[in-house]
Amino acid sequence: MKAISYRRYGGPEVLEYGDRPDPRVGPDKVLVEVRAAAVNPVDWKAQAGYLDTIFDTVFPVIPGWDVSGVVVQPGVSVPEFAVGDEVMGYVREDVLCHGTFAEYVAAPVRTLARKPRNLGFEEAAALPLAGLTAYQVLHRPLRVRSGDTVLVHAASGAVGSMAVQIARHLGARVIGASRDEGQDRVRELGAEPVPYGDGFRDRVRELAPHGVDAALDTVGGQVLKDSAALLAPEGRLASIADGEVLTMGGHYFWVRPDPADLTALAELAEQGVLTVRVAKSFPLEQAADAQRANMEGGLHGKVVVTVGRAR
Repeated sequence: MKAISYRRYGGPEVLEYGDRPDPRVGPDKVLVEVRAAAVNPVDWKAQAGYLDTIFDTVFPVIPGWDVSGVVVQPGVSVPEFAVGDEVMGYVREDVLCHGTFAEYVAAPVRTLARKPRNLGFEEAAALPLAGLTAYQVLHRPLRVRSGDTVLVHAASGAVGSMAVQIARHLGARVIGASRDEGQDRVRELGAEPVPYGDGFRDRVRELAPHGVDAALDTVGGQVLKDSAALLAPEGRLASIADGEVLTMGGHYFWVRPDPADLTALAELAEQGVLTVRVAKSFPLEQAADAQRANMEGGLHGKVVVTVGRAR
């Protein structure tokens, strides 16, 4: 099969397009013909070696964790899917080796769910990691419920935009922090936009004088400190970006594959609760350019790599 891979740590320049062996389909895996795979910051961070203390790495590595595609072979112990099923997944394993930037991926069944019927393959590939992160952090450590006031950082970004929509669906009032250029997107999603910069805390306090019930930090550093300072007395704090949150009594959160949560996201998408925006798409052989676009940022939507018939 054709795939993108890298043989050493580095930036986009280490990515190679070429032939790789077809994946083996273990008993608990599903062979998926990839139609699209989304680019996430964790892809290029892992590729640079930043996660070397967390994951074993077996070179050459095919990057990518997000995927959408069509089942071509379920494993012998997988009754959940059949040939021809359209699926999406957050295909994260414990070893960096077999990712989704390829014509085929053998995905553990625990990483997959059926693709929302109303989303194309590109949109579906953009949903799993960002959507699961927002869904899980809002439901678990932050325990967001109807009537809460929730502060979401980088609210026009991938995770932030998902968090705004899900929190609104849960009945929460959402204050969405973003750069100036993201304000219209935040408002469109149903949040009250607040720009970053001098006076940020005061602007949030004007909207929530008694503090916010929950704050989701997606940036770290000063943003995390601002979040802690803006909490109500019993407010909950979580960060997906900065482990210092633990010293503030908050939660440091990592997303995990979960088919039930992924199915819940698919249902929200089909109900029109969740919308997914794709900013740019690139063919598989141009994955290095897709990665550069993600690294440069400034896009209000996901960067997606298309494969085969998704183009």
